[in-house]
Amino acid sequence: MAQLKVTQVKSSIGTKRNHRESLRTLGLRKIRQSTVREDSPEVRGLIHTVRHLVTVEEV
Repeated sequence: MAQLKVTQVKSSIGTKRNHRESLRTLGLRKIRQSTVREDSPEVRGLIHTVRHLVTVEEV
């Protein structure tokens, strides 16, 4: 199955609580921090919620 590399590029300060929780669920805490996650509808939904704060690459 494909994997996605998710990198936080903007700060979560001042964002909605839902956005901060989605970043935490993805395993992101700091700017320029990256995680590799399996490509699934659940992960895609989390990424969609915070799409303005992260960049996504296929690995």
